[in-house]
Formats: sequence, C-alpha cells, structure tokens
Amino acid sequence: MTDLVLWDIDHTLMATRGLGGELWAEAFEQVTGVSLHEQASVTGSTERVILRETARLHGLAYDEDLFTRFADALGSVHVRRAAELRERGHALPGAVSVLAALADRDIRQSVVTGNVRRAAEVKLSVFGLDTYLRLEDGAFGEDGEERPELLSLALQRAGVAGAQAVFLGDTPADVAGGRDAGVRTVAVASGKTSAAELADAGAEVVLDGLADTVQVLAMLQT
Repeated sequence: MTDLVLWDIDHTLMATRGLGGELWAEAFEQVTGVSLHEQASVTGSTERVILRETARLHGLAYDEDLFTRFADALGSVHVRRAAELRERGHALPGAVSVLAALADRDIRQSVVTGNVRRAAEVKLSVFGLDTYLRLEDGAFGEDGEERPELLSLALQRAGVAGAQAVFLGDTPADVAGGRDAGVRTVAVASGKTSAAELADAGAEVVLDGLADTVQVLAMLQT
C-alpha cells in the first residue's frame, strides 16, 4: 500500500498556458537588468539549473546570490499576478478529483518540483490544489538541482521509504529521477512528452492523464 504520493506540478497537475514563461522573464529582467532573449530548456529541469544555463546564454555570471534574488523575485511576481494565473491557467482534468480521493483515503500527498516554493504555493493555491497537500513534506527548486536529490529529500522529510512512495510526473527526467531515488514513478502523458516516449524512458506505468480517477487510484495503490 502506498504511504506517500509525490506530485510534479507543471503539466502533471496544472498548466499556466504560457503565463509561466512571462513571469519567469519578468523576474529574470528584474534581477539581472537584462531582457530575456533566450531561455534554457525548462522541461524536467529545476529553476536553479534553468537560471544558471540562461544566465550563461546571456553572458552573465551565475552564483548563489543571483539565484536567491531570482527565487525571491519569481515568487513575488507569482503573488502579484495570481489573479491572472487563475484566469489564464487551469488545473488539468481530474487533478482535483484524484487529490481529493487520495485525501479521503488518508494517503499523504506532497510535491517534488523544480519550482521555487513561493511560486509553487501560488500555483497550487489558485486552483485549490494546496488543500490536499502537505507541502512541508515536499521538495522545491531551492532544495537542489536534480530530481533524485529532491525526491530523496522529500522522502526524508516525510519519513517514508522509497518503496512506500509513488511519484507522478510528465517528463523523462521525472522517470529517471524516480528510478534513481528508488521511488516507483507513474508517468502522465499530459505534458510535452508522449506516452510512447515516457515508456521508452523506462516508465513502468504510463497514464494518458488524470481524468479517470478509478484508473489513477488503481495504479497508485498497486
């Protein structure tokens, strides 16, 4: 029986429909004074890695102080534009139903995400997803660079062994991270990666989405 369900956020539970990139660019310009002309790949990555590589693309030096200031700016712009996020973005079909069903079964849930915590909190709260999650058991972009590191930290915070946890994500990086951290991963083809690509990445279970609550619960509690 699963004791802990860990969720990726973007394209697994919700979508920002382009606004996320706008908010990122705004925070980047705020802390660097440089307009964003190219962003490093964001798929399956963490904000720390994305910022470091994007700074390199712009010929800017990267250090921990830059990341700290960027994380604060990114969180603040999410807070300021939360109403716009609610209007333009949306929770993915079935996300609320699955979270609620797991909560009804007293199964703990949290997130493992490359988002910085404050931005993650805004994204989850505007769509009513935070009600079901114990964020203190999760891991965020401030906590590390790669998925295995974040997953291991979340397991430690929750006091749960990898064998008793399940991680849901939508990218090959999520699949690889779960494998390396010893956590069973259920891949969800609700993002940019197809079901076939997720299976090729090594996912044992691939769902088309979360709309079928009964199917999702069966996969999580196997």
